[in-house]
Amino acid sequence: MIVTTDGRGNEVRIITNRFDLTAEELGDLYRSRWQIEMFFRWVKQNLKLTCFYGDSENAVMNQIWICLIAYCLLLLMKLELGTSRTLTELIEALKELMWQPWLRMVAAVERKPSRTSRGRQKKQKDQ
Repeated sequence: MIVTTDGRGNEVRIITNRFDLTAEELGDLYRSRWQIEMFFRWVKQNLKLTCFYGDSENAVMNQIWICLIAYCLLLLMKLELGTSRTLTELIEALKELMWQPWLRMVAAVERKPSRTSRGRQKKQKDQ
C-alpha cells in the first residue's frame, strides 16, 4: 500500500502489486488513469460514443479520431453560421438536410422557431 496525494492535496491510499515502481510513479499513473476516465466520460457525453465496433487498438483509435473530427467539423459549422443553436440542434438539422444544398441548411438554421413555448403555466386562482 502506498500513500500519495491527489490534485487537491487529499491523501489517497493505493493498494498495488507493482513492487517495481516507486510511490511517486504509482501516484502519477493513478492520476493519469483518472484523466483518461474523464476523457472517456467527455467523449461519451459529447460525441455520443457509447460502444466500440472493433477490438483492436487501431479500430478503437480510428473510431475516437472519427468522432473528434466530426465534433470539430460541427463546431466549425456553428462558428461559420454564427448561430446560437446548440450542437444537438445542429446535428438534428444535419440529419434532416444531409443531402440538401448548403444554403438550405443555412436557411433552416437561421429560421425562427414557428412556435414559442412559455413552459407549463400555473393556473390562476379565481378570486
